[in-house]
Amino acid sequence: MGTATVKWIGGKQFVGIDSTKHSVVLSTPDEGVGIKPSELLLLAIASCTAVDVVEILSKKRMPLSQLEISSSGEQDQDPPWTFRKIHLHYKVAGQGLTEKAVTQAIQLSEEKYCSVAATLRATAEITTSFEILAPADEASA
Repeated sequence: MGTATVKWIGGKQFVGIDSTKHSVVLSTPDEGVGIKPSELLLLAIASCTAVDVVEILSKKRMPLSQLEISSSGEQDQDPPWTFRKIHLHYKVAGQGLTEKAVTQAIQLSEEKYCSVAATLRATAEITTSFEILAPADEASA
């Protein structure tokens, strides 16, 4: 079972600590020192799927040389500002990557492995898109 702790450090600033003792600073936008808690949710889904996609493509013998996931969300206008739509856009690079393999990796992550997506799916529509980039060493050649 996962556990996490949030400690108030003053004002509207907090430190979140996970079960492995890693930490992240959180704050409201006006404090300007940490991650906005609602956007931490967007980071959670992006990082959850990132782990899956890297692992799945590695098992397909298509290791990535680059991965960047942009996540955006649409929230209700009124409190509690529930997320209703979340979009993940993947930028991937690696030798021999195919659209089919990337599509399958993203789909497996979203539908089978990513616990964050599984949890959010009950209230938010999750959509994805991707682009395959030229590997960095080929792009600069």
